[in-house]
Amino acid sequence: MFEDVISEVLKAVETSKHWAESGWPATFGPRNIAVNTLKDAEALPRNSLIRLEAQNYWKQVQLAGADTSEWGMKALDALKRGDVKSAGDALYFSQYIEKPFSECSKTWLPLYESFAERYMKN
Repeated sequence: MFEDVISEVLKAVETSKHWAESGWPATFGPRNIAVNTLKDAEALPRNSLIRLEAQNYWKQVQLAGADTSEWGMKALDALKRGDVKSAGDALYFSQYIEKPFSECSKTWLPLYESFAERYMKN
């Protein structure tokens, strides 16, 4: 019954696991220097003013991606059991964790909204 959602959640899990690797446009410091991935941040010279700022940001992205993926897996387990409420709760929490990066990541919020519209109507 939830095959389409399961596929979407699997894709979101895989995507968010790699947010820090695949990245998105991000700038740091007073000169707005582009550092678009964790790898780019770690490659900055040790004496670079923005190195710590960029590393911190991308490590937070990496942690959020791991957390959203974990909750996505909980949603998958619930979907496989046919537990719509638990799946909705897990998807809600995934999009909540994503919020600080949602303008760039665009992974969990659209999925949660679509799921809620289709399956969580009163």
